[in-house]
Amino acid sequence: MSSGPTHAPSPTDVRVILPVEGMTCAACSNRVQRALSKLDGVASANVNFATHRAAVTYDPARVGQPDLEAAVERAGYAVPEVPDDDAMYQRRRRRLRNDLLLAVAFTLPLLVISMVPAAMFEGWQWWAWALATPVVLVSGREFHRNAFVNLRHGQVTMDTLVSLGTLTAYIWSVVALVVLGAGTFHEGMRLRVTGLPEVYFETAAAIVAAIILGRVFEHRAKGRSSQAIRRLLELGARTARLEDGREVPVDELTVGIRFVVRPGERIATDGRVVGGASAVDTSMITGEPVPAEVADGDDVVGGTIVLTGRLVVEATAVGEQTLLAQIVDLVAQAQGGKAPVEALVDRVAAVFVPVVLAIAAATFVFWTWQGLGASDAIPRAVAVLVIACPCALGLATPTAIMVGTGRGAALGVLVKGAHVIEAARSIDTVVLDKTGTITAGDMRLQAVVDHGADLAAIAAVEDASEHPVARAIATGLRERLGTEPAGEVAAFQSLPGAGVTATYDGIDVLVGRPALFAERGWHVDEGIDAARLEHEAAGHTAVLAGTAGSATAVLVVADTIKSTAAAAVDALHRLGLRTVLLTGDNARAAEHVAHAVGIDDVIAEVYPQDKARIIGELQADGHRVAMVGDGINDAPALAAADLGIAMGSGTDIAIEAGDITLVSDDVRAVADAIALARQTLRTIRSNLVWAFGYNTAAIPLAAAGLLNPIIAAFAMGFSSVFVVTNSLRLRQFRGLRAAAPGRREHLERWAVRVAFGLLIGLVVTTGVQFQRSLLPGRVIEVTAVTERLAIEPAVIDVSPGEKITLAFRTEEHGEFHVVNASAGDHAGGHDEDEIVGTAVPADTPVRLTWTLPDDPETIARLRLRETTSGATATFVVRP
Repeated sequence: MSSGPTHAPSPTDVRVILPVEGMTCAACSNRVQRALSKLDGVASANVNFATHRAAVTYDPARVGQPDLEAAVERAGYAVPEVPDDDAMYQRRRRRLRNDLLLAVAFTLPLLVISMVPAAMFEGWQWWAWALATPVVLVSGREFHRNAFVNLRHGQVTMDTLVSLGTLTAYIWSVVALVVLGAGTFHEGMRLRVTGLPEVYFETAAAIVAAIILGRVFEHRAKGRSSQAIRRLLELGARTARLEDGREVPVDELTVGIRFVVRPGERIATDGRVVGGASAVDTSMITGEPVPAEVADGDDVVGGTIVLTGRLVVEATAVGEQTLLAQIVDLVAQAQGGKAPVEALVDRVAAVFVPVVLAIAAATFVFWTWQGLGASDAIPRAVAVLVIACPCALGLATPTAIMVGTGRGAALGVLVKGAHVIEAARSIDTVVLDKTGTITAGDMRLQAVVDHGADLAAIAAVEDASEHPVARAIATGLRERLGTEPAGEVAAFQSLPGAGVTATYDGIDVLVGRPALFAERGWHVDEGIDAARLEHEAAGHTAVLAGTAGSATAVLVVADTIKSTAAAAVDALHRLGLRTVLLTGDNARAAEHVAHAVGIDDVIAEVYPQDKARIIGELQADGHRVAMVGDGINDAPALAAADLGIAMGSGTDIAIEAGDITLVSDDVRAVADAIALARQTLRTIRSNLVWAFGYNTAAIPLAAAGLLNPIIAAFAMGFSSVFVVTNSLRLRQFRGLRAAAPGRREHLERWAVRVAFGLLIGLVVTTGVQFQRSLLPGRVIEVTAVTERLAIEPAVIDVSPGEKITLAFRTEEHGEFHVVNASAGDHAGGHDEDEIVGTAVPADTPVRLTWTLPDDPETIARLRLRETTSGATATFVVRP
């Protein structure tokens, strides 16, 4: 859920990440979040169930970290003193492992003596009590503690369902054994009886063991889904070798210090090459497999690997200022955030558990009203509680976001937050900036049409500008002149999207668009304008330049289209997206570029400050717009768009510019970003459908008595494991830039899929067979006469191997046994001949369920005997 801030965020606010221990479901994280948000001075609080972390932004002048920890503890949870997330992960892993070992050690023998007739002995129910107690009360203590804490706060959660289900089965079993004499009436499951006081110790213990087993698998899978941050942190170098040969920890590096990197080593921190040249593997940052060539003056990123030559690097950023640290922080924030769809999950979870409790109570009342005893109605109510526990619901969204954002980071796609993934769902139009996005941004002066221009003055004025076109003109003119301009530039003014104006040694100089010259009233003769139009028609950028009121030159600048641009646009089209080229360049040049790469529409000659207006107009027409730009000049448009995608390059990343930041300058990463966001959202949806629909569909089965509580517990655990495993499939997302998977990788993937499919099939088949074994067979009504117990009909027609249920009601105490008549039919010897049997108290509706032998001759020797009266019934094989 989302909680509003108690005060407006300010620059002095502090952001802290707190580990939270004891959360077992989405409702737990919601309660912790509410507790933190209520504190005066907290601007925002976001608690993530999947990562077990709380991200809190607060005003340190009004509230402190001890206050935050106290709020978490008041909510019933703990803030452990652990050094990092991995330590917390290992701590919970050990606790789950110990609880599971204890549960398995006691549950396995309990299941044997409770469910295997040959293993039963006199008084086995008392041993079952002894074996079940440590499982239910020790291994299951977390369920009961959390349920009690929730109840104390007037709330119910998933733990409430588990705790109530297991304690109900356990407490009823104790009452049935100690008060109702369940161990006296019959010998348990030797002949299953409906209507008698039963003990369900094995059910209570098996539910606890099954759910803990599911949480062990879930915890392991969640650990795999959160590996992205750990892997990013592992990419950094641990030590650096200084120029004098000393090796020092990376933490001791400062800006300006120089260090040496040899082939095969990781660059210690962000820096600039001051000596040597090499190919550098930047794939861990950009997601691209092609190494980058660097030499003197080039920037390099800490954590990347030098492949060939030796480099001397001067540190330009250390610690939290490095690109890798920024990426780690961005991924952590994205993984800790909540997508808007989770608001729906939170609302559903808030009402789901109370509804389930009501259904369980109604199930018990209904079956009791139908004539079943409490001993038979309780397992059905318990099955409803257990199967309905929607633990997977709390994992459906955060695990997919964790894996998706982690995979994005590995591909150089940095997602700002979970809300971005949903924003990508409805995008139908992608607006692309031209320079630096579709083109390389490496502008070069191609030609000069000189009508008596003062090239030195023009070069000097352009040199004062930071615009890529101006830099290209200044560099090109200096190369043509062979000397640096010696005059003085004054009154320089940059006119965004139009050009520049200044004076050079007192002479007015104007460089820019024709509109700027017309606005200033400067003369442009026909020859100059014709030359401009000719070069623009060829797809080049043509800039007018002049001095003293007249245009005297046309400066022709060309930019190269990126080799990957056409493939990127094609990928966007295959995603069903409309593409628009938005640029301040002239229309002819823009149309030339758009045609070359296949872009649908062109909007040209747009001033930077007007780009946001264009985005707004597209949105007003009903379009959902993604804007792709360089993250600096396009910042207003990026902010105005429904989805802002900022192109980055090396260390020059505008982290705050867009919703998605691309570390690479390869425009194909745009398609990768949108495709990954959409696939992540599809995974979230499939998780939610499974997590909610699976439990909801199974509730009627449990209420109808068609789902054993033990099977329900395993099914519920499997639901959580399935959701996390489904999210892990996002790690296989490759994108356009990754190399195609090889034959071996294909085989490995299919082998894993087949193995997983077979495992699911085995689990489902085993569960179905076990559940079928617990269902009643063909019902045969038997009349029990009350004055002297007798059995009618005297002949019971059956089929070999058939499961039958003998239904009758007694008004006197009696004992019924199936015996083998060939060993002697004397009244006192039936114990030696007994196959299965039970004692029946007076005035009890009874249903005896038993599966007959497969051999017809064996069936012919069987008798159903009531030992008090000696009355018998014969089984005969139907023709």
